[in-house]
Amino acid sequence: MNRTQPQGALLVGSVNYDDAETTMRTAAELMGPLLKRIPDGEPGKRFHWIMFQPDVLGQTDGIERVGEHPIPLRMLDARPLRIADGVDPSKLQLPPLGYAEAAVESYEIFRRLRDEGVIAPGTRFQVSLPTPLAVVGAFFPPEQRAAFEPVYREAMYRELAEILDAIPHDDLAIQWDNAVEFGIIEDVLHRGGRGAESWWGDDVWAGLTERSADEASRVPLDVEVGFHLCYGDVAEKHFIEPTDAGNLVRFANMLTDASPRPISWIHLPVPIERDDDAYFAPLDDLRLGDDTELYLGLVHREDGADGASRRIRTALGHAPVFGVATECGIGRAPEGTTEDILRTHAEVASAW
Repeated sequence: MNRTQPQGALLVGSVNYDDAETTMRTAAELMGPLLKRIPDGEPGKRFHWIMFQPDVLGQTDGIERVGEHPIPLRMLDARPLRIADGVDPSKLQLPPLGYAEAAVESYEIFRRLRDEGVIAPGTRFQVSLPTPLAVVGAFFPPEQRAAFEPVYREAMYRELAEILDAIPHDDLAIQWDNAVEFGIIEDVLHRGGRGAESWWGDDVWAGLTERSADEASRVPLDVEVGFHLCYGDVAEKHFIEPTDAGNLVRFANMLTDASPRPISWIHLPVPIERDDDAYFAPLDDLRLGDDTELYLGLVHREDGADGASRRIRTALGHAPVFGVATECGIGRAPEGTTEDILRTHAEVASAW
């Protein structure tokens, strides 16, 4: 392995195509041996990450939509949710969340494309899931989160179990998406109050990383598990720009220590304007497992290979072995830009 340049690439999850087959065909064609895992691009109602969950959960007896009028987001209604007065959250019967159904459907496309030789043998099918905390923290009022979180967590774990039952384990990789967690860590304004002020647990850092360790534990050892650490991507902007990679490294280290199983990869974002040593310096203290791959989200649509290469040169002084990625999914990138983004990955990374 050449230890002086990035090795491989990661597609974080969403890709700006209308269907899973186009995503997988195009990614395999343009990125091929760079990818150990390939997602379905989260098309359809999943195009905006968790924003379809209010429509799903709003079907539940005992859960209400907040506000009289829908908040349209393409085909979705983005209004938040609340548990109705007098309802015991533990008695709620949530419907299927939609993640398992989508994964099983897309896996059949993945398998067909692999059989046709489009996707290389040994490539895994990547399923990206939000942490349960993300949905609870994004859509429910602060005073209801502690009681509802275990209910939603069990519903998400049922989705995971269905995925594990339906897809051969040696074909599968699960990624947990951690974004709302960093809204809490950074104490930024989000629905229901400022981050730390609306936290419903005890110690913030221990509570968040223990949750992620539990999520890792639910993935069997013969299935890969990775974590995408995220600062959001609404209109291609973070909810706050991190001062440096310090909180990302702290979270990754604590998760590595707490996880009862090896973590296959961890992804850390890099803001477009950060090509300075100060941003990357905390990577000097990153402690990942021997078999954990590091991906840095330093590929950006706006400045392509030149900008990525500039950030890579600085990052190499602090993390000599890593793969490349965008800082978040590219499902909301402007139409017509997706192939160029994929080509940039290929231009700045080499195969494993």
